[in-house]
Amino acid sequence: MGLADGLSAFLEEQWGEPVEVSGLAASSAGARRANISFDANGRGLVATIMPTAAIQLNRISAEAEVRILARARGVPVPEIIGWSEDDKWVGGPFFVSERVEGETVPRQVLRLVDKEGIGERVAHQLGVAMAQLHTIRPDDAPADLLDLGPGNPAEMALKALSVSMKNLLEPRPTLTLANRWLTERLPDAPAQHALVHTDIRNGNLIVGADGLRAILDWEGARRSGDPMEDAAWVALRMWRFRNDDREIGGFAGVEPFAEGYGSRFDMERFRWWKVYGTFKWAIGLAGQAGQFLDGSFRNIVMAASGRRVVEMEWDLLMLMGRDG
Repeated sequence: MGLADGLSAFLEEQWGEPVEVSGLAASSAGARRANISFDANGRGLVATIMPTAAIQLNRISAEAEVRILARARGVPVPEIIGWSEDDKWVGGPFFVSERVEGETVPRQVLRLVDKEGIGERVAHQLGVAMAQLHTIRPDDAPADLLDLGPGNPAEMALKALSVSMKNLLEPRPTLTLANRWLTERLPDAPAQHALVHTDIRNGNLIVGADGLRAILDWEGARRSGDPMEDAAWVALRMWRFRNDDREIGGFAGVEPFAEGYGSRFDMERFRWWKVYGTFKWAIGLAGQAGQFLDGSFRNIVMAASGRRVVEMEWDLLMLMGRDG
Protein backbone atom coordinates (compact mmCIF):
# COMPACT_ATOMS: atom_id res chain seq x y z
CA MET A 1 0.00 0.00 0.00
CA GLY A 2 1.42 3.37 -1.03
CA LEU A 3 1.64 6.29 1.40
CA ALA A 4 -1.33 8.18 -0.08
CA ASP A 5 -3.46 5.05 -0.11
CA GLY A 6 -2.48 4.18 3.45
CA LEU A 7 -3.31 7.64 4.78
CA SER A 8 -6.57 7.68 2.84
CA ALA A 9 -7.62 4.29 4.23
CA PHE A 10 -6.67 5.30 7.78
CA LEU A 11 -8.62 8.57 7.63
CA GLU A 12 -11.62 6.86 6.06
CA GLU A 13 -11.70 4.59 9.09
CA GLN A 14 -11.35 7.62 11.40
CA TRP A 15 -13.92 9.84 9.71
CA GLY A 16 -16.36 7.27 8.37
CA GLU A 17 -16.40 8.78 4.87
CA PRO A 18 -14.40 8.54 1.62
CA VAL A 19 -11.12 10.50 1.81
CA GLU A 20 -9.06 11.84 -1.06
CA VAL A 21 -5.40 12.46 -0.19
CA SER A 22 -3.29 14.81 -2.30
CA GLY A 23 -0.29 17.12 -2.19
CA LEU A 24 2.07 14.80 -0.31
CA ALA A 25 5.28 16.65 0.55
CA ALA A 26 8.06 16.04 3.06
CA SER A 27 8.10 18.99 5.45
CA SER A 28 11.21 18.10 7.44
CA ALA A 29 14.25 15.83 7.34
CA GLY A 30 14.71 14.78 10.96
CA ALA A 31 17.06 12.03 11.96
CA ARG A 32 14.44 9.87 13.66
CA ARG A 33 11.17 10.30 11.78
CA ALA A 34 9.43 11.85 8.78
CA ASN A 35 6.83 14.61 8.71
CA ILE A 36 4.67 14.50 5.59
CA SER A 37 2.39 17.41 4.75
CA PHE A 38 -0.74 16.60 2.74
CA ASP A 39 -4.34 17.55 2.05
CA ALA A 40 -7.30 15.30 2.84
CA ASN A 41 -10.75 16.35 1.60
CA GLY A 42 -9.47 19.92 1.47
CA ARG A 43 -8.09 19.89 5.02
CA GLY A 44 -4.39 20.60 5.63
CA LEU A 45 -2.77 17.81 7.67
CA VAL A 46 0.63 16.41 8.65
CA ALA A 47 1.55 12.74 9.15
CA THR A 48 4.40 12.12 11.60
CA ILE A 49 5.83 8.68 10.85
CA MET A 50 8.36 6.55 12.72
CA PRO A 51 10.21 4.16 10.38
CA THR A 52 10.16 1.53 13.12
CA ALA A 53 8.81 1.22 16.65
CA ALA A 54 12.30 0.14 17.79
CA ILE A 55 13.61 3.75 17.86
CA GLN A 56 10.64 5.41 19.56
CA LEU A 57 11.33 7.39 22.72
CA ASN A 58 7.67 7.50 23.74
CA ARG A 59 5.10 5.31 22.05
CA ILE A 60 3.16 7.14 19.36
CA SER A 61 -0.02 6.71 21.41
CA ALA A 62 1.56 8.36 24.46
CA GLU A 63 2.88 11.27 22.40
CA ALA A 64 -0.52 11.81 20.80
CA GLU A 65 -2.22 11.74 24.18
CA VAL A 66 0.19 14.21 25.75
CA ARG A 67 -0.31 16.59 22.83
CA ILE A 68 -4.06 16.42 23.35
CA LEU A 69 -3.62 17.08 27.08
CA ALA A 70 -1.26 20.03 26.55
CA ARG A 71 -3.62 21.56 23.98
CA ALA A 72 -6.50 21.26 26.44
CA ARG A 73 -4.41 23.20 28.99
CA GLY A 74 -3.90 26.10 26.61
CA VAL A 75 -0.52 25.18 25.14
CA PRO A 76 -0.36 25.92 21.39
CA VAL A 77 -0.22 22.41 19.89
CA PRO A 78 -1.59 21.25 16.51
CA GLU A 79 -4.82 19.29 16.90
CA ILE A 80 -4.39 15.50 16.80
CA ILE A 81 -6.66 13.80 14.23
CA GLY A 82 -5.73 10.19 14.99
CA TRP A 83 -2.87 7.76 15.50
CA SER A 84 -1.91 4.13 15.02
CA GLU A 85 0.93 1.85 16.10
CA ASP A 86 0.05 -0.65 13.36
CA ASP A 87 2.57 -0.51 10.49
CA LYS A 88 -0.01 -1.70 7.95
CA TRP A 89 -1.04 1.86 7.09
CA VAL A 90 2.21 3.70 6.32
CA GLY A 91 4.97 1.24 7.27
CA GLY A 92 5.45 2.30 10.89
CA PRO A 93 3.78 3.92 13.91
CA PHE A 94 2.36 7.38 13.13
CA PHE A 95 -0.10 10.08 14.02
CA VAL A 96 -1.91 12.68 11.94
CA SER A 97 -2.33 16.27 13.12
CA GLU A 98 -3.66 19.51 11.71
CA ARG A 99 -1.25 21.56 9.61
CA VAL A 100 -0.41 24.91 11.20
CA GLU A 101 1.01 27.38 8.73
CA GLY A 102 4.16 29.32 9.56
CA GLU A 103 7.93 29.06 9.64
CA THR A 104 9.72 26.17 11.36
CA VAL A 105 13.26 26.30 9.91
CA PRO A 106 15.27 28.20 12.55
CA ARG A 107 17.02 30.73 10.32
CA GLN A 108 13.80 31.47 8.46
CA VAL A 109 12.05 31.89 11.81
CA LEU A 110 14.67 34.41 12.89
CA ARG A 111 14.44 36.31 9.61
CA LEU A 112 10.67 36.53 10.06
CA VAL A 113 11.03 37.63 13.67
CA ASP A 114 13.50 40.36 12.70
CA LYS A 115 11.37 41.53 9.77
CA GLU A 116 8.22 41.80 11.91
CA GLY A 117 10.01 43.09 15.01
CA ILE A 118 8.36 40.46 17.22
CA GLY A 119 11.32 38.90 19.04
CA GLU A 120 10.22 39.94 22.52
CA ARG A 121 6.63 38.93 21.74
CA VAL A 122 7.69 35.43 20.73
CA ALA A 123 9.89 35.07 23.83
CA HIS A 124 7.03 36.25 26.06
CA GLN A 125 4.52 33.93 24.33
CA LEU A 126 6.92 31.03 24.77
CA GLY A 127 7.20 31.79 28.48
CA VAL A 128 3.40 31.85 28.79
CA ALA A 129 3.06 28.57 26.86
CA MET A 130 5.69 26.85 28.98
CA ALA A 131 4.08 28.03 32.20
CA GLN A 132 0.76 26.58 30.98
CA LEU A 133 2.46 23.29 30.17
CA HIS A 134 3.97 23.13 33.64
CA THR A 135 0.56 23.32 35.30
CA ILE A 136 0.16 19.67 34.25
CA ARG A 137 1.04 17.47 37.19
CA PRO A 138 2.54 14.00 36.74
CA ASP A 139 -0.65 12.25 37.88
CA ASP A 140 -2.56 13.94 35.04
CA ALA A 141 -0.12 12.84 32.32
CA PRO A 142 -0.39 9.58 30.30
CA ALA A 143 0.65 6.70 32.53
CA ASP A 144 3.01 5.16 29.95
CA LEU A 145 4.90 8.38 29.22
CA LEU A 146 8.64 8.37 29.87
CA ASP A 147 9.37 9.03 33.54
CA LEU A 148 12.53 9.29 35.62
CA GLY A 149 10.53 8.69 38.81
CA PRO A 150 9.50 10.71 41.88
CA GLY A 151 12.97 11.72 43.13
CA ASN A 152 15.05 14.83 42.48
CA PRO A 153 14.90 15.34 38.67
CA ALA A 154 18.33 16.95 38.54
CA GLU A 155 19.98 14.11 40.45
CA MET A 156 18.31 11.39 38.37
CA ALA A 157 18.96 13.16 35.06
CA LEU A 158 22.63 13.66 35.87
CA LYS A 159 23.01 10.04 36.99
CA ALA A 160 21.53 8.81 33.69
CA LEU A 161 23.90 10.99 31.67
CA SER A 162 26.89 9.82 33.70
CA VAL A 163 26.08 6.27 32.60
CA SER A 164 25.70 7.40 28.97
CA MET A 165 29.05 9.16 29.14
CA LYS A 166 30.77 5.91 30.14
CA ASN A 167 29.39 4.27 26.98
CA LEU A 168 30.92 6.79 24.55
CA LEU A 169 33.45 5.48 22.06
CA GLU A 170 36.27 7.65 23.43
CA PRO A 171 36.96 9.60 26.67
CA ARG A 172 36.23 13.35 26.65
CA PRO A 173 37.92 15.32 29.49
CA THR A 174 35.64 18.38 29.11
CA LEU A 175 32.58 16.21 29.67
CA THR A 176 34.20 14.70 32.75
CA LEU A 177 34.79 18.22 34.08
CA ALA A 178 31.20 19.23 33.35
CA ASN A 179 29.90 16.16 35.16
CA ARG A 180 31.90 17.15 38.25
CA TRP A 181 30.74 20.80 38.04
CA LEU A 182 27.09 19.75 37.86
CA THR A 183 27.47 17.26 40.70
CA GLU A 184 29.01 19.87 43.00
CA ARG A 185 26.18 22.36 42.31
CA LEU A 186 23.26 19.92 42.22
CA PRO A 187 20.01 21.75 43.10
CA ASP A 188 17.41 20.38 45.49
CA ALA A 189 14.20 18.91 44.09
CA PRO A 190 11.74 21.55 42.81
CA ALA A 191 8.81 22.57 44.96
CA GLN A 192 6.47 21.03 42.38
CA HIS A 193 7.18 18.41 39.71
CA ALA A 194 5.45 18.85 36.34
CA LEU A 195 5.09 17.36 32.89
CA VAL A 196 8.08 18.45 30.79
CA HIS A 197 8.47 18.54 27.01
CA THR A 198 12.32 18.28 27.12
CA ASP A 199 12.93 19.71 23.61
CA ILE A 200 11.26 23.12 23.30
CA ARG A 201 13.58 25.21 21.13
CA ASN A 202 13.90 27.21 17.93
CA GLY A 203 13.43 24.43 15.39
CA ASN A 204 10.51 22.79 17.19
CA LEU A 205 8.29 25.87 16.97
CA ILE A 206 5.93 27.24 14.34
CA VAL A 207 6.13 31.02 14.15
CA GLY A 208 4.08 33.44 12.06
CA ALA A 209 3.83 37.20 11.71
CA ASP A 210 1.62 37.20 14.82
CA GLY A 211 4.20 35.29 16.86
CA LEU A 212 4.25 31.77 18.31
CA ARG A 213 1.66 29.47 16.73
CA ALA A 214 2.62 25.97 17.86
CA ILE A 215 5.09 23.83 19.78
CA LEU A 216 6.10 20.64 17.97
CA ASP A 217 8.02 17.40 18.55
CA TRP A 218 6.75 15.93 21.82
CA GLU A 219 8.41 12.53 21.36
CA GLY A 220 10.66 12.94 24.40
CA ALA A 221 8.07 14.34 26.83
CA ARG A 222 8.26 13.05 30.42
CA ARG A 223 5.56 12.70 33.08
CA SER A 224 7.65 14.27 35.82
CA GLY A 225 10.48 16.76 35.86
CA ASP A 226 11.83 20.14 36.93
CA PRO A 227 10.05 22.88 34.90
CA MET A 228 13.32 24.81 34.64
CA GLU A 229 14.73 21.99 32.51
CA ASP A 230 12.38 23.06 29.71
CA ALA A 231 13.00 26.76 30.36
CA ALA A 232 16.77 26.38 30.14
CA TRP A 233 16.75 24.17 27.04
CA VAL A 234 15.35 26.91 24.81
CA ALA A 235 18.11 29.24 26.02
CA LEU A 236 21.13 27.17 24.96
CA ARG A 237 23.49 28.89 22.54
CA MET A 238 23.07 26.20 19.88
CA TRP A 239 19.42 27.21 19.43
CA ARG A 240 20.21 30.92 18.90
CA PHE A 241 21.72 30.44 15.44
CA ARG A 242 24.37 33.18 15.78
CA ASN A 243 22.09 35.59 17.63
CA ASP A 244 24.18 34.95 20.74
CA ASP A 245 23.02 38.13 22.49
CA ARG A 246 19.38 36.92 22.36
CA GLU A 247 19.40 34.09 24.86
CA ILE A 248 15.88 32.77 24.28
CA GLY A 249 16.03 30.99 20.92
CA GLY A 250 17.74 33.91 19.17
CA PHE A 251 14.54 35.94 19.67
CA ALA A 252 15.17 38.08 22.76
CA GLY A 253 16.80 38.15 26.17
CA VAL A 254 15.60 36.27 29.24
CA GLU A 255 13.49 39.14 30.62
CA PRO A 256 10.38 38.90 28.36
CA PHE A 257 10.47 35.12 28.60
CA ALA A 258 10.68 35.14 32.41
CA GLU A 259 7.91 37.76 32.55
CA GLY A 260 5.68 35.53 30.42
CA TYR A 261 6.51 32.51 32.58
CA GLY A 262 5.62 34.32 35.78
CA SER A 263 6.57 34.08 39.44
CA ARG A 264 7.58 30.40 39.27
CA PHE A 265 10.60 31.23 37.09
CA ASP A 266 13.76 30.35 39.09
CA MET A 267 16.96 31.93 37.77
CA GLU A 268 19.38 29.80 39.80
CA ARG A 269 17.80 26.54 38.69
CA PHE A 270 17.61 27.91 35.14
CA ARG A 271 21.39 28.47 35.17
CA TRP A 272 22.14 24.94 36.42
CA TRP A 273 19.89 23.38 33.78
CA LYS A 274 21.61 25.43 31.05
CA VAL A 275 24.91 23.74 31.86
CA TYR A 276 23.17 20.39 32.16
CA GLY A 277 21.39 20.87 28.82
CA THR A 278 24.66 21.65 27.03
CA PHE A 279 26.25 18.60 28.69
CA LYS A 280 23.28 16.47 27.67
CA TRP A 281 23.42 17.57 24.05
CA ALA A 282 27.18 17.00 23.83
CA ILE A 283 26.70 13.42 25.05
CA GLY A 284 23.69 12.97 22.74
CA LEU A 285 25.63 14.13 19.69
CA ALA A 286 28.57 11.88 20.53
CA GLY A 287 26.17 8.98 21.02
CA GLN A 288 24.43 9.62 17.68
CA ALA A 289 27.77 9.59 15.88
CA GLY A 290 28.57 6.36 17.69
CA GLN A 291 25.31 4.79 16.46
CA PHE A 292 26.35 5.58 12.90
CA LEU A 293 29.87 4.24 13.40
CA ASP A 294 28.76 0.98 15.02
CA GLY A 295 26.12 0.45 12.30
CA SER A 296 23.06 0.53 14.56
CA PHE A 297 21.53 3.57 12.79
CA ARG A 298 23.13 4.40 9.42
CA ASN A 299 21.72 7.87 8.81
CA ILE A 300 23.80 10.80 7.50
CA VAL A 301 22.25 13.15 10.08
CA MET A 302 23.57 10.86 12.82
CA ALA A 303 27.00 10.80 11.22
CA ALA A 304 27.14 14.60 11.01
CA SER A 305 26.37 14.90 14.72
CA GLY A 306 29.94 14.04 15.62
CA ARG A 307 31.38 17.29 14.33
CA ARG A 308 29.22 19.31 16.75
CA VAL A 309 30.55 17.75 19.94
CA VAL A 310 33.54 20.10 20.23
CA GLU A 311 31.20 23.10 19.89
CA MET A 312 29.22 21.89 22.87
CA GLU A 313 32.43 21.37 24.83
CA TRP A 314 33.41 24.99 24.13
CA ASP A 315 29.99 26.17 25.31
CA LEU A 316 30.38 24.13 28.50
CA LEU A 317 33.74 25.70 29.26
CA MET A 318 32.30 29.18 28.75
CA LEU A 319 29.24 28.48 30.91
CA MET A 320 31.25 26.90 33.73
CA GLY A 321 33.81 29.70 33.54
CA ARG A 322 31.02 32.20 34.20
CA ASP A 323 29.68 29.90 36.93
CA GLY A 324 26.62 29.08 34.80
